[in-house]
Amino acid sequence: MKKTLSIIALSIIGLGLVSCKKENQQAAAGAEVATITDSTAGATNLAPSNPTAAPVSGETAPAAPVSNQPLTSVALSESNFDFGKIKKGDKVQHVYEITNTGKNPLVISEVKPGCGCTAPDFTKDPILPGKKGKITLHFDSSNFDGNVQKYADVFANVDKAPIKLTFTANIQP
Repeated sequence: MKKTLSIIALSIIGLGLVSCKKENQQAAAGAEVATITDSTAGATNLAPSNPTAAPVSGETAPAAPVSNQPLTSVALSESNFDFGKIKKGDKVQHVYEITNTGKNPLVISEVKPGCGCTAPDFTKDPILPGKKGKITLHFDSSNFDGNVQKYADVFANVDKAPIKLTFTANIQP
């Protein structure tokens, strides 16, 4: 049993490490990179996904932190950002603004990037109704060429968590 769990854990870690390079190779080979547009203009009720749901073909399901906070609703200034052309090796960042449009304090419990090349910072204090918080995604382009798309999942006390933030960049040599 322990041996099986160890093999599964190592497989998941291996897939995670390879995923950044695989995305990059697809983009460099001319594969079309889908751009997610923001359909969340205005207030939306976003809520917790089922943390016990099975992963979809090879993907690992994000582990949703359990929140005892009452649910609220949010509005994003944007859910996708395009850095445009940047030089390979540049370290860039973008701030996503999140507004609490509900009646309860908004608590962001975690921001999980989809890749080690992306690091998050976020408002850790509860965001009161009507107030704004920030989620900053820092991206290191050192290991990429061409078009890339990255994401981070935001876990909070909202109806449909995680909230997915994405960004794209065209990395030049």
